[in-house]
Amino acid sequence: MDGDELISVLPIHYSNSLSPNVHIHQFPLLSRPLQTPPAAAVSGKRIRARIKPITRRLEIHVPVDPRPEVWNGERSKELGAARQEDDREKNQDVGKMKQMEGEEPRLIEARMRSELIPQEGAYMLGVVRNGQLHLQPISETHQFRPTLTYLDIMSRKSRRSRGDAGSDEDSDDGPPPDPDEPPPIQTTSKKEKKPLEVKEVQVSARKAADDKGNLQGGLSAVRREMLLAIRAEEDEVWEDLDFCDGETAEGHEAFEAVFSQNEEHLECNSDITAFLKGIKGL
Repeated sequence: MDGDELISVLPIHYSNSLSPNVHIHQFPLLSRPLQTPPAAAVSGKRIRARIKPITRRLEIHVPVDPRPEVWNGERSKELGAARQEDDREKNQDVGKMKQMEGEEPRLIEARMRSELIPQEGAYMLGVVRNGQLHLQPISETHQFRPTLTYLDIMSRKSRRSRGDAGSDEDSDDGPPPDPDEPPPIQTTSKKEKKPLEVKEVQVSARKAADDKGNLQGGLSAVRREMLLAIRAEEDEVWEDLDFCDGETAEGHEAFEAVFSQNEEHLECNSDITAFLKGIKGL
């Protein structure tokens, strides 16, 4: 901008020593640091993490604050039972959180699941240290949000307790209607009673397939792929990760690895004219 002064020139150090393990993790709904609450840390609870490497899905489990003034213990039993049933339906075993025999399930942690954000172009992590700019390429960007799917289980149980099980079963019967398919034609029948006629009808049905062997009708190809992707993700097994925050020795070691230790000075063999001519479309 006009009027801005050039204060200093920073030498740039580029390194890909951590590639492809440098991610940006965004927590838009987090109102406090991602740390274990002190009351939970006293009882030995720690933040845990896990990953589905094929679908690139990450999940972070943060222990809740168990103090009675901020946490309802009785309510946590209902939520814990709902989450346990939700995990069982989705075949999502939490592994280390096995409860003892006879112990009631409780909601003792908040889970945040990632959504992979597509990157257009190259992104860099830049840190200025000792008058030098250190750059590391960023391979992935993830946005984390709380998973509250267990509330659907509670809502379903609530409808059943009110005697509305029929409508619930109808709502869970197969996928929702495909917007790409024309709506079914509604037929109206007259209220006049007619004598029933018994007829014998023979019907044969077969599934039509296209040239690639894909079944036609019912679901569009895009919708079918989405449902298959969801099923594949649910069937993939979680792999545990070690969570290390910025105060741990592992965290300090990873932070130091961001900075390049190469002190070799590079000399430019081209001028600005050759550089500009090499830009396509300029």
